[in-house]
Amino acid sequence: QVQLVESGGGSVQAGGSLRLSCAASGRPISRYAMAWFRQAPGKDREFVATISSSARTINHAESVKGRFTISRDNAANTMHLQMNSLKPEDTAVYYCAADRYRMSSTIYPTYYDVWGQGTQVTVSS
Repeated sequence: QVQLVESGGGSVQAGGSLRLSCAASGRPISRYAMAWFRQAPGKDREFVATISSSARTINHAESVKGRFTISRDNAANTMHLQMNSLKPEDTAVYYCAADRYRMSSTIYPTYYDVWGQGTQVTVSS
């Protein structure tokens, strides 16, 4: 059974940067599509970025395009989200997720069956 643990969250001022990491254990993630989602208080969980198993297909939400970059290192069993030019509206709990049944990624959270516990990102103005 694969387990995911996020790290790297914290509090930053607007314009700052953070790098989130998702460490997988239990099974290799090399054949899994992966994604980052986020959920702000009172809002639904929304997709931030997705990456296929081979990293050939990457998708970023319009709201983060040009500021965030998803990547993965299958050899290290990890995934990352580099977040630059952070805005207060990026404040949320960020979750990494794995879809064990598909190598191509999707933006819909219902397809992902393994989730981390989340890491808080707070951006102040």
